[in-house]
Amino acid sequence: MGIKFKYNKTELQELTKQLRIRKTALPTIKHKESALRLEVRQARRRAAELQLQIEETLQRIDYMAPLWSEFDFSLLKIKDVEMRIKNIAGVKTPVLENVRLEEKKINLFDQPAWYLDGLLILKQLALQSVEQTFFVHKAELLDRARKKTTQKVNLYEKVQIPGYKEAIAKIKHFLEDQEVLAKAAQKILKNKRMRLQT
Repeated sequence: MGIKFKYNKTELQELTKQLRIRKTALPTIKHKESALRLEVRQARRRAAELQLQIEETLQRIDYMAPLWSEFDFSLLKIKDVEMRIKNIAGVKTPVLENVRLEEKKINLFDQPAWYLDGLLILKQLALQSVEQTFFVHKAELLDRARKKTTQKVNLYEKVQIPGYKEAIAKIKHFLEDQEVLAKAAQKILKNKRMRLQT
């Protein structure tokens, strides 16, 4: 994709201005891209850590599998997930504030002795699962923003800045040629007049 332009001084000034804008903006956009890349990496790492913790917990309680069939899972539910928005490198990003669980009261005399431990394990898994899902989505959101930023960096570096430079060079060359031709025409006219006067 080439830069469209006209061969005149006004266009030269406009292209020079556009080139300056892009050259000035490029370091900021590159900084944004690297900041987003770091945030994506951190969110993915946290999601992977949580996934590992969930798997470890599930392996640790695997021996209890027969008992879980009698567990009343309605005793615990996720009531609310509280988030706020934080600006990271110009991108509105969610921050997990709190996960509120709702727990039904249980009568320990009516339930098996291990229910209390089971409830604690279930709480831990619920919190880890919510947080793990949150970090997976956060990484996806930030990665989309990073990809858009990378595209902009590439557009500026590989297309627009070289395109503007080339267009500016062509206009300058054209205007210089025009000036040379105008001077040559003036010289010819001057010589003609001098010949006519003599």
